[in-house]
Amino acid sequence: MSDITRLKVGPRMSQAVTYNGTIWLAGQVGAAGKSITEQTTSILSQVDALLEEAGSNKSKILQATIWLSSMDDFAEMNAVWDNWVDPANTPARACGEARLATPDFNVEIMIIAAA
Repeated sequence: MSDITRLKVGPRMSQAVTYNGTIWLAGQVGAAGKSITEQTTSILSQVDALLEEAGSNKSKILQATIWLSSMDDFAEMNAVWDNWVDPANTPARACGEARLATPDFNVEIMIIAAA
């Protein structure tokens, strides 16, 4: 049996959990009140850092779940995503609209990756 490793552990949640060769990232959000482009750019930078700390990288992403506070922002978020994602290793992905933790968050991204 593999060990469970938790990264950036807080009182409510860990930012990443690894188990049995798989890495789960908590939902990542950008700076509240910033544009979709700024929030998405910040989130993807956080994803890169967390995956690196967990011993992985974006080429090993298995699945991404993206929540937008408004689907009107889909194209703007995708412009950032498309410039970031590894085109040779695109993950399974879902994107939906949801009310996020505060009205100042426009996008939240959750990632599952291989170690």
